[in-house]
Amino acid sequence: MRVVSGIQTTGNLHLGNYLGAIRNWVGLQDRMSADDVCLFFLADLHALTVTQDPKELASNTIEMAATLLAAGIDPDRSILFNQARVPAHSELAWILGGTARVGWLNRMTQWKDKAGKNREGASVGLFTYPVLQAADILAYRATHVPVGEDQKQHLELARDIATKFNLDFGVELFPLPEPMIPEDTPRIMSLRDGTAKMSKSDPSDMSRINLIDSDDLIATKFRKAKTDPEPLPSEVAGLAERPEARNLVTIYAALSGETPQDVLATFGGQGFGAFKPALADLAVAKLGPIRDRLVALLDDRAAVGATLAKGAAKAEALARPTLLAAQHALGLQV
Repeated sequence: MRVVSGIQTTGNLHLGNYLGAIRNWVGLQDRMSADDVCLFFLADLHALTVTQDPKELASNTIEMAATLLAAGIDPDRSILFNQARVPAHSELAWILGGTARVGWLNRMTQWKDKAGKNREGASVGLFTYPVLQAADILAYRATHVPVGEDQKQHLELARDIATKFNLDFGVELFPLPEPMIPEDTPRIMSLRDGTAKMSKSDPSDMSRINLIDSDDLIATKFRKAKTDPEPLPSEVAGLAERPEARNLVTIYAALSGETPQDVLATFGGQGFGAFKPALADLAVAKLGPIRDRLVALLDDRAAVGATLAKGAAKAEALARPTLLAAQHALGLQV
């Protein structure tokens, strides 16, 4: 297996990012055999689809890498790097831009959502970034890509591009990568609104648990999390119309490795005055060590950058032969 996945360099990751993606990456890394390869990259080139502050982007890239390392990504077992350090991503994206069709990109729902009514004012990069995403995957001849439901369309586009390139030029260069959709990935919602996803963009810091938060701040945020006056039910069905209660039970279950029903078997009939402190204690026990490692890593940002550089060298060694083969197929290598 050759697995490729990336994450935006937004900085300041939160509990939703950890439980929704990062923990799955660590588990995947730990399950891989010695013959398999995991490539995890920081999508700093994708960040350029909107205006960026250069210093903030550079800082976010280091902080994101440090967070992944603190959470358990091992650079000796996985290849961790940022896109910009591997020119093959950009070079292959330009080549694949000749294969992708405008009609395909017009159908991308994320393009429609992000551009909104101001499509004429959106960047070209925002329109074409699914082609760069395809290059991210195909440069390594990936066999599998971990994706959420919102990214399945982009993986399908990568498969379409790979198929058309292979057919157009009579080669079998790109395998068709298969999606890896983690089972039972928890959907973590805002602590202030159980109907909205936990997000860095929420103006209220109390809406999320940041992985850099202190133990006391984690406890405070859970204590002040929005709930309702009813006690917890004894069955999951009783959470159907209670989004905030369902969210806290989901978080507890995800951190403890239990099912929501297991959690309710323990806490059913109890009020949030008892449940919230237990949830806070569990979160501190699970997230505190990650935060402590993260703080230590950020004390030496140059070392984190060196780790990314080493990962990029490994990634480039894997991607360069694919790029050369694509160039040869096109007549660019004579």
